[in-house]
Amino acid sequence: MNVRRLIPTTALAGAVALGLVSLSACAGTSDAADGGNGGKLDVVASFYPMQYLAEQIGGGHVAVETLTKPGVEPHDLELKPRQIGALGEADVILYLKGIQPAVDEAIAQAGVKNTVDAATLTKLEAHGTSTGHDHGEEGHADEHAGEEGHEGHDHGSEAGADPHVWLDPVKYAEVAKGVGSAFEKADPEHAADYKKNTDALVKKLGDLDTEFETGLKNTATRTFITTHSAFGYLAERYHLDQEGISGLDPESEPSPARMKELQEVAAKDKVSTIFFETLASDKTAKTLAGDTGLKTDVLDPLEGITDKSRGSDYIEVMRSNLTALKKALGAK
Repeated sequence: MNVRRLIPTTALAGAVALGLVSLSACAGTSDAADGGNGGKLDVVASFYPMQYLAEQIGGGHVAVETLTKPGVEPHDLELKPRQIGALGEADVILYLKGIQPAVDEAIAQAGVKNTVDAATLTKLEAHGTSTGHDHGEEGHADEHAGEEGHEGHDHGSEAGADPHVWLDPVKYAEVAKGVGSAFEKADPEHAADYKKNTDALVKKLGDLDTEFETGLKNTATRTFITTHSAFGYLAERYHLDQEGISGLDPESEPSPARMKELQEVAAKDKVSTIFFETLASDKTAKTLAGDTGLKTDVLDPLEGITDKSRGSDYIEVMRSNLTALKKALGAK
């Protein structure tokens, strides 16, 4: 994926050395019972979707610190020496490789035994600016159900390993199961509780999947346009067609040719709404909406929760996304 800001390897190595110099004796070997959090498992999560899993699965047995504070665009994150030091003290590090290169590099050097990459817990797919069913196909979800080769179809020009798996409740549940197993291994004393909490979360995600499947089954159009091509997995899961203004990088500038193509798609597929997100600029979305006479609305990629979010946690914001999609797509 395209990333706007990378920390030079040499500079990062120095920061890692600074952050870990006093922690080298315990890096990767800290015991949950010996930490400074009342015996809780110390978990460092890279950004909100990982934080949510840690908190839901860990419950009262974990102390969770997130590297990406509310309101910070995760792709832009630059780590401070204190944050890098916290990595070395963690009992478990939970991250998703491919979202935050600065985090990926620091974690690789932290050497913590229980390091969980969510990207390894489900299957990643290649997505570009366009993901979903073929343009021009009329019909609805049930017409595509069971079609060979329908899911995973990619006809975008920026194809790459798409890390936005949490926006598909089914894939997110797969990740949750892997995180639960990792917690059980790191803290066997509370394994039963971690399993119980994991099962409860998987059920909630299953219910959410059913809500999306039912709510988006019959719509006037299957196409939605969004600034950030984060919704490829969601589009595939619910037989929709995502048209991203930019690629996987939420603030990359689209070409004039791409903007013209989207105007044509909007007219052809009867698109009513251009979606933008809360953590990135809405300028491009409003420009396209103005050029096409369409409305704008929020479709939240859930990379962070802020006071502008339409909900206080993952489930609430995803339900708000469903409401927005149903309205924009003309759900019946």
